[in-house]
Amino acid sequence: MSMPQQQPPYQANNPPSRPIFGPTPGFPAASGPFNSSSHGRNEMPPPPSVPFGPGMGSAGGGGSRAALTAALKRPAIMPNSPAQTPQLMGGGQQQQRGPLSPANTSQQQPPKKKKKLSEKSLHPGIKQIVPESQAYMDLLAFEKKLDYTISRKRIEIQEALRKPQKIKKKLRIFVSHTFMPGKLDTDGGDGSFPMWELRVEGRLLEDLNKQTPQADASRPAPEPPKSRRKFSSFFRSLVIELDRGLYGPDNHLVEWHRSATTSETDGFQVKRIGEQNVKCVIMLMLEYTPPHYKLDMRLAKLLGTTVGTKANIFNHLWIYIKRNKLQDPEHPEWINLDNPLAIIFGVNRFRMQETAQRLQSLLYPPDPIVIHHLITVDNSEGRKMACYDVDVDVDDPAKPHMTSFFQGVSQTQEIQAMDNKIFETVENINQLRINREFFTSFSEDPQKFIARWIQSQSTDLKIMTDVVGIPEAERRAEHYQGDWSKEAIHRYFFNKIQQRRTELEHLLNIK
Repeated sequence: MSMPQQQPPYQANNPPSRPIFGPTPGFPAASGPFNSSSHGRNEMPPPPSVPFGPGMGSAGGGGSRAALTAALKRPAIMPNSPAQTPQLMGGGQQQQRGPLSPANTSQQQPPKKKKKLSEKSLHPGIKQIVPESQAYMDLLAFEKKLDYTISRKRIEIQEALRKPQKIKKKLRIFVSHTFMPGKLDTDGGDGSFPMWELRVEGRLLEDLNKQTPQADASRPAPEPPKSRRKFSSFFRSLVIELDRGLYGPDNHLVEWHRSATTSETDGFQVKRIGEQNVKCVIMLMLEYTPPHYKLDMRLAKLLGTTVGTKANIFNHLWIYIKRNKLQDPEHPEWINLDNPLAIIFGVNRFRMQETAQRLQSLLYPPDPIVIHHLITVDNSEGRKMACYDVDVDVDDPAKPHMTSFFQGVSQTQEIQAMDNKIFETVENINQLRINREFFTSFSEDPQKFIARWIQSQSTDLKIMTDVVGIPEAERRAEHYQGDWSKEAIHRYFFNKIQQRRTELEHLLNIK
């Protein structure tokens, strides 16, 4: 028993000589595997279960309605526009024709839009096809948590870098001297006067611990670390005061002060002629960053701090004011001083804005480090040394690592390149899923699928060409044999008569 042959849509009403998929007069034919026209157009959209095929759309090769809508939103390209320059594959050379020269084709590329994390996600339908894709989605969720943690740590590091990070360390100062007896002038040789040499050196204790003694003379000595600070970098000035009675008022002071062109050194050396014991006083002024100040003794006992930065001193003063409730409740900009503060500042109250100005007169430079040393000039050979330990402020060793965390441009570029590869791979996978659904639906019922696909393409073509009405139905005679055509004829003639009547009344001046 033979099955009756099914006719394609709308073939019963078409003449035998007219192809069913032929182009409609007055409208461009669609591109793709099927040169479909607007046959069988229907106002109903295609069912959601029918996917739009890739590479089979009209007027642009895209079967998706979203792709056609996006094509409409793109700006029009003029014939001589540089954006229309063809790109040849395989390293071929382009032929320059008229305005399409290299000078005209150079345009500034728009900045790439930053892609979102959601664009890395796979479509839920892929999990049904490849169950192992769930492992990728788990990694994507873990990456989201990791990015949140890194962003939070980045903010914490930025806040930490804004604050001065100093830690206390021990600086060991070595004060040593050597006496060199004079030589007599004998047999015409050059003699020399007796003299002494004073050296002031120093190093952090951790740098001393890092230095290991050389066990084998054949091995080269280890190189000093490049990050070790010079001794002079810890001080702002150094003054050595010798015995004034021995060297007079003009030659008893040896001074060193930091300037903008100062070269850092590992120590200081002083040589003088003499064969008597010399008492000297070494005064070292530490270099503070930010600057430190010494408080007035009365205010220091009241606030509980002696030396500190201005911010630290202001903070202690503000804590004292809040603890003793010295701020005026009715006028918060005023501070009512208690008896100890009134004696120190000399007033009973002052404005909050005057705190820095009034506190400036109570701040002094910090006391220097004073070392008393005796230079002996006995005939014993060798260097005589004394050691002193002082506390100094040094930068936090973790600060360079935190700074380098923000300067890791190469690592950031590497991550960005890998993200771009992931975006491209996910986009290809999602596109392959669309292709698979397209061909799967086509294989289940080819005739119904093509009918729905033609209907969808006709709707897209109508949107692209801004066509009003139903062109396919309007080109047939039976379309005008309905009841609506008689009413339309009466309305048409009625409007024409009213239009002509209005023109005559206007000519005859009849109201």
